[in-house]
Amino acid sequence: MKIYFDENMPFAKEFFSELCQLNVDGDNVEELVPFSGRTLTAEQVADADVLLVRSITQVNEQLLHLNSKLKFVGSATIGTDHIDLDYLASRKVAFHSAPGCNAVSVAEYVLSALVVLAERYLINLSELTVGIVGGGNTGTRLSEKLQALGIQYKICDPLLAQKQAEASNTDKREYVSLSEILSCDVISLHVPKVVGGEHATNKLLNADNLALLRDDQILISACRGDVIDNHALLALKESGHGLKVVLDVWQGEPNVLEALIPYTEIATAHIAGYSLEGKARGSEMLYQALCQQLSIEPKHKLKKFLPPANIAAVEVNAEFDQILLNQLVKMVYDVRRDDAIFRQQLFTQGFDSLRKNYPVRREFSAVEVTLLYNDHSGVPHRLGFSKKSN
Repeated sequence: MKIYFDENMPFAKEFFSELCQLNVDGDNVEELVPFSGRTLTAEQVADADVLLVRSITQVNEQLLHLNSKLKFVGSATIGTDHIDLDYLASRKVAFHSAPGCNAVSVAEYVLSALVVLAERYLINLSELTVGIVGGGNTGTRLSEKLQALGIQYKICDPLLAQKQAEASNTDKREYVSLSEILSCDVISLHVPKVVGGEHATNKLLNADNLALLRDDQILISACRGDVIDNHALLALKESGHGLKVVLDVWQGEPNVLEALIPYTEIATAHIAGYSLEGKARGSEMLYQALCQQLSIEPKHKLKKFLPPANIAAVEVNAEFDQILLNQLVKMVYDVRRDDAIFRQQLFTQGFDSLRKNYPVRREFSAVEVTLLYNDHSGVPHRLGFSKKSN
């Protein structure tokens, strides 16, 4: 069995090597082939039995028309807008994605950005209301972290709001309109790209509704670049508007609207979900799905492949406040590192190279926090930091 995988999938060899070993004349021959996701061609994958991709690879008839043996396609990502699902179904090719794999990573990116901006502009985070657009895996993880910190939030998701009417639905959250979200202190976008239809998200934020925003608001986009009309956002900022902008995703990636970069508070190369755990969970989820497809019992779990964090454990001997929050968050992930890399290296290295060579980043769960003070709230642990095991 020949398995092709995106070279940016961590631990792919550890997970998949055993599944693709062939016995040829008594010798085990591994057929596990890495590829560059942006430049993959039909000729390269003409003999693939399994194709494992990330969001930058368009999987459609154009890519697969030379292949007659493909049985499984996996995307180690949350979204599926890069996959022609109807085409795969017409060929009876099994497909699996990895919903929720990097949701925690994106939520922690947003939290790091808020911590940085709070320090930069002397903002009290507890006084903010965060408007979350998209109530799926990522929006939910973000809302859980905000709730742990006592930060007020609202969620807009018309599709989930409609599903609440179903008898089997257990979602009891209250959903609000986009217009109500646009009046929140912080607007954080976590929706897939949807073109057309009742709930389209392509250019969800456009010249008309961007004009409604206040100078003191914060706009964070860590989903898909086309959700914000970048040219309309640039025109708004060039007019002198004080909106604070955090952009991890850009229209036309890997090409970036260069003129917009100086108007951002934080700018990064679509890496919000690029924690080691976030990317590796995608590999693990596809491994489990392929094992199920092959009727094989999975042998591997991600935990045994993850290395210890540089700072694996800390002790906290003071009551939890915003200063302590800032210290803990930045100790694990300070988004200013990735902002500096983006501004300094984008034009010399290129957008895709920044993603391919992204330095290792861990999630809060990689750090064990021991609380030495008499406080039963356990905020760091509810935020995602690990507890010391007994």
